[in-house]
Amino acid sequence: MLEHKHDEHCGHDHDHEHGHGHEHEHGEHEHGLVAVTIELEDEHIPALDEVAAELTKELKQPWDRGAVVRLALSEFFSRRGKIT
Repeated sequence: MLEHKHDEHCGHDHDHEHGHGHEHEHGEHEHGLVAVTIELEDEHIPALDEVAAELTKELKQPWDRGAVVRLALSEFFSRRGKIT
């Protein structure tokens, strides 16, 4: 279930300062991001955290759960020809 939210906190895990997808000072989202609330399986949370930590280490920049979810969705939609 996805719920679109306006004018609320961006809903990302903020364990890493300056992670992907955080709002700018004036409330604008980076890269055209829109804050949403999603419900995930409980087993996905530790996997998201693990991948975020791996990507942070590999790419030497902070990744959070939201960034990992966006990456996964991008790959999924790209394979289905929905985005390029």
